[in-house]
Amino acid sequence: MKAIKCLKYGGSEHLVMGDVEKPTPKANEVLISIKATSVTASDVLIRKLNEPPVSKFILQLIFGFGKPRNPVLGMVTSGVVVDKGFKVNSFNIGDEVFAYGSISPMKNRFGSYAEFICLPQDWNIATKPENVSFEEAAAIPYGGLLASHLINQTKIKKGDKVLIYGASGSIGTAALQLAKNEGALITSVCSKRNFELVNSLGSDMVIDYTAENAEHELDTYKYVIDAVGNSKSSTLKEKSKLALTTGGKYISIDKGVPKTPKKAFLKLKELVEKGKLKPVIDKVFPLDKITEAHNYVELGHKRGNIIITLSH
Repeated sequence: MKAIKCLKYGGSEHLVMGDVEKPTPKANEVLISIKATSVTASDVLIRKLNEPPVSKFILQLIFGFGKPRNPVLGMVTSGVVVDKGFKVNSFNIGDEVFAYGSISPMKNRFGSYAEFICLPQDWNIATKPENVSFEEAAAIPYGGLLASHLINQTKIKKGDKVLIYGASGSIGTAALQLAKNEGALITSVCSKRNFELVNSLGSDMVIDYTAENAEHELDTYKYVIDAVGNSKSSTLKEKSKLALTTGGKYISIDKGVPKTPKKAFLKLKELVEKGKLKPVIDKVFPLDKITEAHNYVELGHKRGNIIITLSH
């Protein structure tokens, strides 16, 4: 089968199209013909591996030294079940599904930059919501699960003021909507060009982080949610960490190891089906343009998700 292989850590030029062996499902696995996947910020981080020495060593222990142990990156999948192991009873051949290749920090599987992937039936895999396309389904798992991890650290009540820093990215657009579903009053921090997007998702107020003296627009909040982490900072961001009400809480995506339980995955599906969570797509690239997709994500200004489509 065709797949994108990461030959070694570094620039996007190390991502090349090649042939790899088509996987065969084990007893408890389904084989999925992939229709769409996603290029995430985490994919770019793993491909570059341009981290401080200690972090880099730890990551290479996990992913491999010099080059990824599994050269096919990608953890987001949407597609069709085309084969299954004899113990599989949750899915049938022909089912349209979407999935995320991680069920816990110790149980994860890359390989969605390819025509096919095998995943255990009890991992984060479910039938695709009927009201979204394969491309939209691929825009749900990554940002949705990481946003769920952030929101689960809160106890949002109706009327609570919540600030979301990085509200226009894949994690931010999902966190905005999840917090809004709980009745929060949302202040979104993003660039001015993304005001229309975040307002359409339910934001009540907006702050342009590029504006001079933007920190003067801060209020105080029950929760300040950092959806971009340590890779980006500003005076506004540093000030927002202190813009808390009594008993307020600052929550960063870079603090702790994100949990991705199946319960959260299935909740995302339910919200999408009810129209309470809208997948946000910035751009769509074909598989053979994966280099361009990585370069675009690496710029750090994407809105929502970057999707890769596959045609067999």
